[in-house]
Amino acid sequence: MSSSTSPTVLLNTGVQMPILGLGTYKLVGPENVYQAVDAALAAGYRSFDSAAVYRNEADLGRALKELLPKHGLTREDVFITSKLGPKHQGQGSMEAALHSLSQLDLGYIDLYLIHWPGTQGLQVSDQRNPGNRAKSWASLEELHAQGKLKAIGVSNYKLTHMKELMQSCKIPPALLQVEFHPQLCQTELRSVCKEYGVCFQAYSSLGRGELLSHPVVLEVAKNCDRTPAQVLLRWAVQQGVPVLPKSSNPDRIQRNTELFDFSLSDADMDKLSALDCGLRYCWDPSDVA
Repeated sequence: MSSSTSPTVLLNTGVQMPILGLGTYKLVGPENVYQAVDAALAAGYRSFDSAAVYRNEADLGRALKELLPKHGLTREDVFITSKLGPKHQGQGSMEAALHSLSQLDLGYIDLYLIHWPGTQGLQVSDQRNPGNRAKSWASLEELHAQGKLKAIGVSNYKLTHMKELMQSCKIPPALLQVEFHPQLCQTELRSVCKEYGVCFQAYSSLGRGELLSHPVVLEVAKNCDRTPAQVLLRWAVQQGVPVLPKSSNPDRIQRNTELFDFSLSDADMDKLSALDCGLRYCWDPSDVA
């Protein structure tokens, strides 16, 4: 992969992944996707995060095919993530993963995740969930062995799901993607990922926008003359945690890259981390069997 404006993290597959990626949740429609990808590539993004449930894989693939040459880049210069939808957990996982490959139409997917530990249509307590996760992982392992998925991982797994997977997998997950921000520090989960050699990646770094107006975040932002979004993203990357800010606004897309020319003081890092109260703004996997 060519150099990017952002640093990278080394996955356990031996591949470098950009620490900054563009999240594409709720980014729908060919024109919106094209505009956001164009702005992101111009700003130096080299990583893009999609999912089957986002319904934008085909538009993302088409936009990249058109825009990579414009920016002097090739397929190998970008890192593409997508995810298996809960609807296809288990029996339908192989077909669904191949459908994502077909939709993106980029030859391979750099990182493919199981999006959710449960199965759509089953109760969270349903004891079929573990078996379905195992079937999905076996499908991902097979496609990884074929080179179609360069790395495989999981999203929204809690501690027990991770331990279950590590005990049964042939290929360990390269990455765990979960909600992570100062009000949800996920300390134990991060520690287990470190122990297993699994990259820990954040989504919803801004707390769905709620944290942008938090008094402590505003105070830190004022102290270092940065935007609240830059402060929240910097808090994560300063701990070595990759982030996926999402925006369709070219100015915000650019500003969200400006994370690597400043540091937060230890006092400011501690002030933000002290907000940890286990608060989730997104879906909660805690009760999934």
